[in-house]
Amino acid sequence: MDFATPRRSVALRVVSGRAHYDEVVAAAIQAHTSVWIATANLKELMIEDHRAKPGVRRRLGRATYRSVLAAFAELAARGVEIRFLHAERPSRPFRAELAKHPELAEIQMRVCPRVHLKTVVVDGGLLYLGSANWTGAGLGVRGSGRRNFELGIVTDDAQLLDEVQAMYERIWSGGECASCKLRPLCPAPLDGQPSRGRTGQGRGPKDRAERSEDPGPPGPEGIANPKKLAKVKRKRKTT
Repeated sequence: MDFATPRRSVALRVVSGRAHYDEVVAAAIQAHTSVWIATANLKELMIEDHRAKPGVRRRLGRATYRSVLAAFAELAARGVEIRFLHAERPSRPFRAELAKHPELAEIQMRVCPRVHLKTVVVDGGLLYLGSANWTGAGLGVRGSGRRNFELGIVTDDAQLLDEVQAMYERIWSGGECASCKLRPLCPAPLDGQPSRGRTGQGRGPKDRAERSEDPGPPGPEGIANPKKLAKVKRKRKTT
């Protein structure tokens, strides 16, 4: 996937700071058909809660918050497709919140240790490309003085949307797995084929369960922690 597109004019907006939340997350939680997210780090992300609550008087100047996963649960119940393509195991608070929402049982999550792109595509019509991970300090509602310094673009350019979604789908479906040089370390290649070490022995789920070294607790869909797998491999080289 080494490419450079021809130079052309594209209508876009540059977003920084709080604008990440206002332009990207706000669009994601109002999606009608799909939300595709690619991020290296995946953590709990809080959003402002503007819902009226029976018997509770709203106080001026005091905001209330809830997890973005609660909003995604509502979207999923309406049939909205939600995808997370990420490199690291989700944070503990993220996993705990995910477990609270049975509506998210069908949420699609896939791990690729090489994923470092950060993008959000909403309804196939709005694209964010930038530096921000799907974390509170990156895209969340965290206040000024506490969030990361992030920069990105937002656009509805059809050609750019097609290019980014094609790249996303290729990674998602395992199109890059066969030629990946990190395949021996990958806990579960996305092409559905077992990893192959230097000995040529398969490393499918059963193989990993039988190994003496512990590759760490499983992530989403039973995927082991890739960092700990890397440590295991380095350990083998020294023995």
